[in-house]
Amino acid sequence: MEFMDFLKKPPREYTPVPFWFLNGDLDEEELRRQLRDFDAHGVHGVVLHPRIGLSDHIAYLSADFFRCVRAAIEEAAALDMRVVLYDEGMYPSGSACGQVVKDHPELASRGLVLTDSPLPGDNVLCQTEEGALVERFSGGTIRGIHFGEDDGEPFAPKSADILNPEAVARFIQLTHEAYWREFRPWFGSTIIGFFTDEPSILGRNAPRGMMPWTAGFDKIFTEAGGRLEELTALFNGGENEGTRLYHALILDRESHVYYESLSKWCEAHGIALMGHPHQSDDIEVEKYFHVPGQDLVLRWIAPETGDLAAMDTVMAKCSADAARLMGRPRNSNECYGACNRNGNPWYFTGGDMKWYTDYLAVRGVNLFIPHAFYYSLAGQRSGERPPDVGPGSNWWPRYHMWADYLTRLSWLMSDIDLHADIAVLCKNRDLRPELAAPLFAGQKGFQYLPESVWSECHEEDGALVCRGRRYRAVLGESDMFPAVPHTADAISPDCLAEPARDTLRVARFTKAGVACWLLVNAGEEAIETRLTLSTDRPVGAYDLWRGAARRVETDRADAGRSLTLRLARRESLLLFACDEAEWRALDAAAEPVALPRPRFQMIGEDETAITKTYAATLTLDETHAGRPASLTLEAEEMAELTVNGVDCGASFWTPHRFHIPAGALRAGENDVRLTVTGSLANRYGKEKVWYGLKG
Repeated sequence: MEFMDFLKKPPREYTPVPFWFLNGDLDEEELRRQLRDFDAHGVHGVVLHPRIGLSDHIAYLSADFFRCVRAAIEEAAALDMRVVLYDEGMYPSGSACGQVVKDHPELASRGLVLTDSPLPGDNVLCQTEEGALVERFSGGTIRGIHFGEDDGEPFAPKSADILNPEAVARFIQLTHEAYWREFRPWFGSTIIGFFTDEPSILGRNAPRGMMPWTAGFDKIFTEAGGRLEELTALFNGGENEGTRLYHALILDRESHVYYESLSKWCEAHGIALMGHPHQSDDIEVEKYFHVPGQDLVLRWIAPETGDLAAMDTVMAKCSADAARLMGRPRNSNECYGACNRNGNPWYFTGGDMKWYTDYLAVRGVNLFIPHAFYYSLAGQRSGERPPDVGPGSNWWPRYHMWADYLTRLSWLMSDIDLHADIAVLCKNRDLRPELAAPLFAGQKGFQYLPESVWSECHEEDGALVCRGRRYRAVLGESDMFPAVPHTADAISPDCLAEPARDTLRVARFTKAGVACWLLVNAGEEAIETRLTLSTDRPVGAYDLWRGAARRVETDRADAGRSLTLRLARRESLLLFACDEAEWRALDAAAEPVALPRPRFQMIGEDETAITKTYAATLTLDETHAGRPASLTLEAEEMAELTVNGVDCGASFWTPHRFHIPAGALRAGENDVRLTVTGSLANRYGKEKVWYGLKG
């Protein structure tokens, strides 16, 4: 099957594209060396991200800065790698590291305040019984690229007013046009996009309670029929016609002044607008991105809290569904950044990384932007939004396993026809996680339809039709589309689990003409259930982590084919329908021989490398000789196994299950060696984290 060939070796274009923190005393040859190292580990693209820690002598957008960027772009081109430019120094975007406001203080971010005591320089918009509504500069800043420019530090760059067309035009002139002048020959080939990062109207560290505003917005608001005095409700949690109009007009202003301007510039210069908006549920502005995106950082969601409970749990569906609505082939997520356990920097496990990856993929993300690969970990740089999930991680020597998995998932989830019988009507910054949660837990596919497309929807034969797709149920906004059922009860799940398993996540879709079910265990315990798929064809399975296909034994059922599903903790699996000949060509589903746990003894510990080494002798009879086998162990954190000197690979989460290849085992005594590498929190974090073999 061609489908299987692409799964085994997906095209390079589906590579992970990490943030590469340019955060040290940049050296051209070192930049080139690191890119070659990335490429050798299966990473064929980068986001060039100027980051705090950049040497003071390298000014943002200076000749020295561009000399270093040029070295990286030239090397990437020679390696057939792809580059995404980053539009700020460092974030949020829109200020050119303070250069927009420098010499133009009138272009700084502004906000709306309700106060009893206006300050000198305030623009009093109106007096109300609750106080004066005034426009004033927000005092917002961004995080800069040099030490001393971080939040609260004296040289933090001033944020610009991204609702002001003049400020945005100056931002584009200073940033985008400068990159274009320097690197025009690579645009559209090596350079594929510009990344804009969570633009903020007020900037960071604006006074608590201030609301977004811009000069002249009072006129825009009143000419649209708004009454300024109604905006006092913004400050006490109220809602009225004025506040609803305010939010709509602010969104419209931000959309057209900022996002649309950047989108048109990128399109005119042959590249994609990439990146992500300010909030996880900002769905309406995604239409301006050629690659819609979101970011998963700061452990907003986590294995221990689950993937259904909060606003941020909707982010992956936000970008993926927006991309589907617009016919965009890719959507991205800037993932893993500062997702440390227990507030302990660098305590981020391989099991965490697998959980986050699967959370994103099963919801449709197909471009992974790992946060981050660090140019330098020297000094305080190691504590700046850790961890390094690339060359500075404990799994870098084995990173090809992660790169293969991320690339395979990205290919798999691109150019698919998603099965979704349910439409969830939503508004910007209100993606109804309480409605989405039972659909995920019940394995029912759905599509978000934001408010801007409702006018395109119509009822037809008891279904909702939008942009060529039919939905047999609608959730949210119960007064709309009354001819369509407003309950998901009658909608069949994408796969029927008996008994039900609420930690089972599924994406059902068609890829290259093949019916597929991507299954993910989102819980902490193994899943075992009887699964029924709505197909009358034979079923194959593909282990996406190992890159191995096998047959699946099924029974015919009234609703299709049923099978026994076992998904271990952190496991994912692709099931697919095939014809009889294709099914017979797959490997038989026989499990490898499960070996008994050897009696390990620790024979060495290297506190500098954070490793413990164990050895055991395993005595086997001739029935095991030359046969593939498996060995399951409990250990924290990364484990690597050799048997009789044969490398049996690495495992990044417990339970660690090693596949021992045929020929590694022999009759009689077998030498088994296990190396366990602990968390880098033991080197860089606040607290030591135990590691080693359990039991």
